Amino acid sequence: MTDPVPAPAQTAVAVILAAGKGTRMNSDLPKVLCPVVGRPMIHFVLDAASEAGFSKKVVVIGYEKQAVRDALNARGDGDIVFAEQNEQLGTGHAVQMCREHLAGHDGLTLVIAGDSPLIQADSLQKLVAHFENTQPALLLGTLKKDDPTGLGRIVRNSEGQFTWIVEHKDATPEQLEINEVNMSTYLFATPDLIWALEHLSNDNAQGEYYLTDCARLLYEAGRPVEALPVLKDCESLSINNPAELQLVDQTMRAMGYA
Repeated sequence: MTDPVPAPAQTAVAVILAAGKGTRMNSDLPKVLCPVVGRPMIHFVLDAASEAGFSKKVVVIGYEKQAVRDALNARGDGDIVFAEQNEQLGTGHAVQMCREHLAGHDGLTLVIAGDSPLIQADSLQKLVAHFENTQPALLLGTLKKDDPTGLGRIVRNSEGQFTWIVEHKDATPEQLEINEVNMSTYLFATPDLIWALEHLSNDNAQGEYYLTDCARLLYEAGRPVEALPVLKDCESLSINNPAELQLVDQTMRAMGYA
């Protein structure tokens, strides 16, 4: 863990997605409140955002929303506000529910998942520094992974520039050889985020609005989209079931979180 750092040069907001039930967790608790090393997993996400200099946090709540609200208010941070996603219609829809909190904001907006307790503050700091240097519409935090099975691949052109994200199930054999993967860590210029959210479509098999589509929309509109492979192996560990929860708990204990 790192010491708190000053806020980024531009006002920065972190949007944390925490509306899901986590059906495969076999628990009545909202997934983000399931404990890791004795604390609700979302606490570590909030800690990392604070340490990286994000002074305002918008937490998207849905399933058992009052329980999540109460648990986070008990932290006493004073910099958390809530947006409600009463229907789970995708990650893009979740961020759409934050529009009133983002209106008039022209700085940075980070979007991360509340069930990723191993997100590292120093990785977020590196992303912010790169963003402020290059000023893209969107910067994706990515990871080069030895076994990228099941993860969305970052496709680049011959000059090494980001072009799009292709999901594993849609990838060609050549694209399956790509080891740079999307880790659902997004840093947006807020006006570009709001524009992309307004243009999202749910014309897909699931009828949902996907945040990954924002990258495609911005790229096709000629706005600069970048991907930076600065995330660490530990940040790729997700929690979707009790076995993964146990693995993350063990990993965090070994890293000194408890």
